[in-house]
Amino acid sequence: MSQIGIAPPGFRLPDDTHIDSVMLQVADLDRSIAYYKGILGMHVLHRSDDRAELGSEHDNRALIKLVQNPDAQPVPRRGLLGLYHFAILLPDRASLGRFVAHLGEIGAYAGMSDHLVSEAVYLTDPDGLGIEVYSDRPRDTWRLLDRQLEMTTKPLDVASVIGAAGGKKWDGMPAGTTIGHVHFYVGNIDEAARFYHEGLGMDKIVWNYPGALFMSAGGYHHHVGTNTWAAGARPASDDDARLVEWELVVPDMHVVQAAAASIAAAGFGVKADRDAMLASDNWGINLRLRATS
Repeated sequence: MSQIGIAPPGFRLPDDTHIDSVMLQVADLDRSIAYYKGILGMHVLHRSDDRAELGSEHDNRALIKLVQNPDAQPVPRRGLLGLYHFAILLPDRASLGRFVAHLGEIGAYAGMSDHLVSEAVYLTDPDGLGIEVYSDRPRDTWRLLDRQLEMTTKPLDVASVIGAAGGKKWDGMPAGTTIGHVHFYVGNIDEAARFYHEGLGMDKIVWNYPGALFMSAGGYHHHVGTNTWAAGARPASDDDARLVEWELVVPDMHVVQAAAASIAAAGFGVKADRDAMLASDNWGINLRLRATS
């Protein structure tokens, strides 16, 4: 796997880079909390009148941050430039099996796909925001073809996934649950690569998927996916249910500063915000970059 992908021309994110959380704007905080608890099994870690933080009950780590705007309009069916989906990574296939069985028991509709590197379930929240819940296959089973990871979309073997649960019931998001990746509708793949590959410093991992580009740090199948499947759509605005920002964590402030300088050199605005740096791509998708320590 050492020969995977295409490294950026300059700054490159370290292998232990990871996504920490996503912040979403929603119209009705109570409605969204009910959905994320009842369907996804999230636990409310903190709550105020117009904000909430959710995660696994077992980790006390905020994965999803909700901000209420009662005037926010739902995402139209064709989508908006911005969030396609954010992806909740479960720690193992057994957890995914329990989750899939839970969806069947409560009658919740979901799309389901096998991507070779992972197995995934797709849902849409009450505001039309896309969600993926998935588990990875072991990295030693991922296959390379001419430096690219082999990824595809084929039907999920639902019976096999549920069988992996061993009959154990779903009891909420398990310990070790994280935000595995984010996937965006963008207006142009080359411009997306200029921000996320040349600027932020992610490797290109899959670039032959029709209308899409997948990028990551550390050889992962993707921390960021981009696609042009919502051609003609407008960017999400402050008046829409949307992704407010996503948070990427790197080992230390030296890396934060180097990444910020690289993003600025690629032609994008960067500004400091307390202990983090903020930057946005051409479609107003906001990145918060901070250090672990």
